[in-house]
Amino acid sequence: MNQKPLFKKIDEILHGGDYNPEQWLDRPDILKEDIRLMKQAGVNVVTLGVFSWSVYEPSEGEFHFDWLESIMDNLYQNGIFIILATPSGARPAWLDEKYPEAMRVSSAGVRNHHGVRHNHCMSSPKYREKVGIMIQKLAGKFGKHPGLLLWHISNELGGECYCDLCKSRFQEFLRKKYKDNIDGLNQEWWTTFWSHRFNRFDQIEPPYSNGEGSIHGLNLDWKRFNTWNMTDYMRFEIELLRKLTPDVPVTTNFMRLYKTLDYSVMAKELDLISWDVYPEWENDYEAAVKTANGVSFDHSIMRSFKRDRPFILMESVPSLVNWHPYNKLKRPGTHKLSCVQAVACGSDMVGYFQWRKGRGSYEQFHGAVMDHLGRSDTRVFKEVEEAGNLLKKLQPVAGSIVKPQAAMIFDWNNWWAIEDMAGLSKDKKYGETCRTLYGLFIKNGIEMDVISSDADFGDYKVLVAPMLYLLKPGVADRLKEFTAKGGILIATYLTGYVNENTLCWLGGFPGDGLLELFGLYTEEIDTLYPKDTNTVSFQTEFLHGDYRAFDYCEIIKPQTARVLGEYTRDFYSGTPAVTVNAYGKGYAYYVGTRIGEDGMEALFKKIWEQAGIEAVSLPEGIEYHSRFGNGGSFEFYLNFSDKVQRLTEVKPGKNLITGETVAEVLILEPFDVAVIHSKL
Repeated sequence: MNQKPLFKKIDEILHGGDYNPEQWLDRPDILKEDIRLMKQAGVNVVTLGVFSWSVYEPSEGEFHFDWLESIMDNLYQNGIFIILATPSGARPAWLDEKYPEAMRVSSAGVRNHHGVRHNHCMSSPKYREKVGIMIQKLAGKFGKHPGLLLWHISNELGGECYCDLCKSRFQEFLRKKYKDNIDGLNQEWWTTFWSHRFNRFDQIEPPYSNGEGSIHGLNLDWKRFNTWNMTDYMRFEIELLRKLTPDVPVTTNFMRLYKTLDYSVMAKELDLISWDVYPEWENDYEAAVKTANGVSFDHSIMRSFKRDRPFILMESVPSLVNWHPYNKLKRPGTHKLSCVQAVACGSDMVGYFQWRKGRGSYEQFHGAVMDHLGRSDTRVFKEVEEAGNLLKKLQPVAGSIVKPQAAMIFDWNNWWAIEDMAGLSKDKKYGETCRTLYGLFIKNGIEMDVISSDADFGDYKVLVAPMLYLLKPGVADRLKEFTAKGGILIATYLTGYVNENTLCWLGGFPGDGLLELFGLYTEEIDTLYPKDTNTVSFQTEFLHGDYRAFDYCEIIKPQTARVLGEYTRDFYSGTPAVTVNAYGKGYAYYVGTRIGEDGMEALFKKIWEQAGIEAVSLPEGIEYHSRFGNGGSFEFYLNFSDKVQRLTEVKPGKNLITGETVAEVLILEPFDVAVIHSKL
């Protein structure tokens, strides 16, 4: 496979981040020093203009871009490329004063005051008009700048607006979805319950905090609308930029598992995926490799939106943030590990927020490459410089891709529906469950995509679908097709309970035809208190052993499914807990209870063997990833432990970091990394 660079102008791993020179225009000495220090740190790209609107346009119609032109020219002349943002993430005071409709309305129906950021109404024509003028000015002046690499739409799009404009658009969204049939909406929302039936679409309001919140279908459609509305706004910016600068790609920075927006929908509009990561490294509740596995899960979600190309890590931090509950420093070595992990998971950039700490306001104590101290001999600067040198050595990796044989379904609509569901327990732990199961794959060196239920299942050998409570139209049929063609599907308790509008399926769970696929139906689901436990006993040739079961236990009635494990306690002792059903050329596994990690890992190992997926034997504390391109592979080994690690059966090749040839045995020092380039 011939790898393709993300950008025509540069074929390297990008290294840099948010730069805010407008905060230092009165200090030309600092701006000059920034260039020197960026070159020393191996920075080859910076993001400009994220929050520059009030400097660009201090009063309506008065534009100032000379300072930006000077900065961009100077950066480019020194070998540093530019990601240029549209400044729509925060508005100047004059705009809100003159056009208050641009400000959002809260869920209580109250108009916000000017302030903070992400406070714009996505539906406001006046706001779009002002943003459009700004984009035309920026694109007209800088669209052909030789240093311009990428457009960055706004910043961390998010939030909701409940104003009358958004309410009207919501009503039209519903009218279109339900084909102007209010009776159809009432049926799908089950509004005869509590006498909540609507006579007209214009009677429907958003789920205000002091209004209707008990109709699951309304709540879910509001979340879908919010994603649609935000995407429509984002598309407005994108289409204008593409018209003005068709050769410059466009992105926007996502935020981990941001609950308010379905990124799988928004990602379709972007040329490439970028996101911001701020994990709680060195916390007091889990091992470092466990934290790393969670970050890997997030990287995999972002990577999986566009599997044919790398993504970019737009923001991270070289030291600490200022908004965690406890803002702990990154320990020595962690920064190098986190940078290489991003590349290992498919990123062609390591970016930071921010280059230089500001003197005042909310983020004055947020970590940065340059501290208020202003010196380059600090621990943090030296670690960033080390990362810059290391990323240069990884230039051959640029453009290569990750090619997993397994995938997990994580779906925003499903997440929203589970969170809103009135039943079972308060915290159903959907996200936590997905992360835990993903971590078992990574622990055994098996790369895994994380995809929505709308994605293509055809490329994978194994598909894991935890708690797939909500089934969108066609998903059940595609799961059956995937399995019939020889795939192995693993589903869990709470699968297929409701349709896309949260109406329960009739005739047994899992619904929509999945009874045939799994060869069973579930009669009841038991919710256990935290101190309650059960046990699943596997006593077959496939798997033998007893493992803890907790939280949820479904009572399963097998039809054609073969029983692999049974409960050992309570009134359903001796009944099926885990089953498998042959379906076409493949197999559908059903895990009817939440099982401890040791039990799920034991089950997975048997399934990997059945699927022909080879696990990698890894010592505790090691994370492994691989990328492929130009007829070769890049094997990444990351030591998140404080121990010297000896790895065997390593594919022979050249360690890009040390330049040494590795043959079968690799010694990794504590908090060290290796990247082995092998020819296929």
